[in-house]
Amino acid sequence: MKPFGKVSEEVLRKYVLPNIGTPTPSLIQPAGVGVDFGVVKVSNKYLIVSADPITGVREDIGWYAVNVSANDVATSGTKPMFLVNVILLSEKESNASLSKITEDVDKACKNLDISVVGGHTEITKGIDQTILVVTSFAFTDKYVSSKNAQAGDVILMTKTVGLEGTSIMVRDYGKYLRNLSALEKRNALNMVEKISVVKEAVLAFNTGYVHAMHDPTEGGVLGGLYEMSVASNLGFFVDESKIPIASETKKICEALKIDPLKLISSGVLLMAVDPAGKDVVIDLLNKNNIVVSEIGYFRAGERVLISKGRKTLVNASPVDELWRLKRLRL
Repeated sequence: MKPFGKVSEEVLRKYVLPNIGTPTPSLIQPAGVGVDFGVVKVSNKYLIVSADPITGVREDIGWYAVNVSANDVATSGTKPMFLVNVILLSEKESNASLSKITEDVDKACKNLDISVVGGHTEITKGIDQTILVVTSFAFTDKYVSSKNAQAGDVILMTKTVGLEGTSIMVRDYGKYLRNLSALEKRNALNMVEKISVVKEAVLAFNTGYVHAMHDPTEGGVLGGLYEMSVASNLGFFVDESKIPIASETKKICEALKIDPLKLISSGVLLMAVDPAGKDVVIDLLNKNNIVVSEIGYFRAGERVLISKGRKTLVNASPVDELWRLKRLRL
């Protein structure tokens, strides 16, 4: 059986990326491995556009969909402005369910100052849970992307590993988490409120010291680092002991025997930063109540993770631990 989640890099390169339609000089940044968004030159502006499906979430799916798509656009350094929303309802959904989804979309968009400009809504045969596909876009004068990291850049990471996954796991697998107190479970559930990276991405970009940014989703922080390095044709050196993890996330991962570095991590922002300006970026984010950590650096050569004194080469993006749990059918 093939693994759930994103297809492998090999499959993507062989079957998807060669088939991208008509070439045009206005397409500045096409689709690619580890690339969060496309860029189209429109007059004297750049159109930043990205699409994301939400397939592994049942509750608060509207909130997730808006924030995850908005995060991809924000890694350019600009705030998303518009959104198109496709809602594929399962046959068992009621009008009340649809109302909850669209109200959550509306709430998330208002929170980020985004306008919904269109979309499509239907009841779809053959799916057992609703799927949302959101396309976000914005216009800007300048941008960075995950392809622009440079050798020697410091890797900065905001917040804590596995934010989105922590919230999902305590909701879906709570009965297996007897090692967590009621307060810890509530804290874990509330981590979903931290999944937007729009604020920190725009703040960091405006310092002028950020060369590249990436939003690690499926495959977690480890997958995000791999994708960013592939996009930039670089290696990296990362020390796992410097990657912050919330106590709730640690306890949940220990109980379910999963690797927090491979757990879906929307809400985390990875940044490749000029060493000369890392303190400027860190200080600015800290002043805005955003926790940021230095976890390693980009370099030519191998992709190395140091874990408990042992060196591991990262040669592929991992399958997300959330999909592995679903396959186990706990």
